[in-house]
Amino acid sequence: MENQTAQEYHVTYFDAECGRIRSESFESRQDAERFAGRNCIGEESWALIDEVTVEQTRIAA
Repeated sequence: MENQTAQEYHVTYFDAECGRIRSESFESRQDAERFAGRNCIGEESWALIDEVTVEQTRIAA
């Protein structure tokens, strides 16, 4: 087994259409920022981007 770390970007945002807080995960910061920008379209809209380190385990075949 081999352990490696990787970065993920979690976007938590307010979906004004349904009035709920939602979350999405992305592998690149650029994708996360693009998504957050598309969802911040009104006065009540907001989005937060969190950079998260995750551990990935690979099993040798």
